[in-house]
Amino acid sequence: MPTIARDRDVDRAELDDFIRARPQGVLITRRADGWPQASLVTVGLGDNGDLLVSTYPERAKTRNVRRDSRASVVVMSEGFNGEWVQCDGTATVLDAPESVEGLVEYYRNIRGHHDDWDEYRATMVAHGKSLIRVAVERWGPISRGGFPARLFPHEQD
Repeated sequence: MPTIARDRDVDRAELDDFIRARPQGVLITRRADGWPQASLVTVGLGDNGDLLVSTYPERAKTRNVRRDSRASVVVMSEGFNGEWVQCDGTATVLDAPESVEGLVEYYRNIRGHHDDWDEYRATMVAHGKSLIRVAVERWGPISRGGFPARLFPHEQD
């Protein structure tokens, strides 16, 4: 049976449920010359609905967000032909030590419990970890690629 492409519009609660279950994504920022820069990332959903990305201050994505706060995140299913959604918003960077509680939130919301939160916090500071928060302002439909439905009028999805 062929895979039929589809888009489904979702409200914010459905979007959050989709993101919460899929931590793989692509963060798209803008280089100094305006061209896009894409980074494969693990993305978490913050308690307030922001998208969270753990990073380092010297990474291209971090430098780009500091210069131009516009960002997009494509959140994907594990399989190549799975569903995905693009979220657009305004990004901010927090550096250690201010980033630490956001990094705890990031870890907790993706992985759950950590055996030693004090050790985790100390490691984040020692490594100089940064956190990118993307405040979602708009999103497209949750999409899945495939054949146009018009090619298979009798197939059910």
